Amino acid sequence: MPFLTILLIIPLAGALVVALLPKTNPLLAKQTALFFSLVEFAFTVAMVIDFKKNRTGYQFFQRYDWIKAFGVHYEVGVDGIALVLIALAALLVPVVLIASWDEVDDVAATGRRSVGGYFALILALQAGMVGVFASLDVFLFYVFFEVILIPMYFIIGSYGGPQRAYASVKFLLYSLFGGLIMLAAVIGLYVVSTHHGVGTFDFVTLRGMPISGGVEKLLFLGFFLAFAIKAPLFPFHTWLPDAGAEAPIGGAVLLVECWTRSAPSG
Repeated sequence: MPFLTILLIIPLAGALVVALLPKTNPLLAKQTALFFSLVEFAFTVAMVIDFKKNRTGYQFFQRYDWIKAFGVHYEVGVDGIALVLIALAALLVPVVLIASWDEVDDVAATGRRSVGGYFALILALQAGMVGVFASLDVFLFYVFFEVILIPMYFIIGSYGGPQRAYASVKFLLYSLFGGLIMLAAVIGLYVVSTHHGVGTFDFVTLRGMPISGGVEKLLFLGFFLAFAIKAPLFPFHTWLPDAGAEAPIGGAVLLVECWTRSAPSG
């Protein structure tokens, strides 16, 4: 069974359904979002049960051409670490939805934003998290890692505290700057692979590819700086206190889960 693709589709479909529900019925939006998150959790449990603990390599592997001219694929799979992270996200999101049940009602009461919008953003963020943890194509990983900025930006900027505008813009600028550095390193990996006659973003292939010491250190520095900003590490950490303080509680929990877990896993 293509568990990972299913786990990507369920929260995306849920986000779309919740976003299209009438704004006049916030309870229905909450219940629908919780339903999709529980379905996601059930499929995750099934995947964990089906995971072969004694088997080496990646499981539930899928690979399809995406941008064939540049060797980019939709390529997903999990090892034990990725499995735990996806399972943690599947467990955490329903808890966050329940904890946030009445959290944004005051914001919605002002007419500025809808309750359904907040719950749809949470589900969209979950889909991005699954993509980050499951990607085995470096370019696909980069795309998912940058895409999750969008729902988190709106969670902070639309449903956050009094300084939400400042915190969300600061979060976005830091993350985009780190993303540009990561993109340069990702392109660098592709260039290196072309010198070996491959031209690929496939993680498994790249991992076994010989790279000269100087180039290897330069690429490592690029990824290290990118993850240091996104994780974040000192002295690039100043965006996190602002974003964490201004985000709604549910958003703050997922902010920590997305950025502090996704960066090391990448």
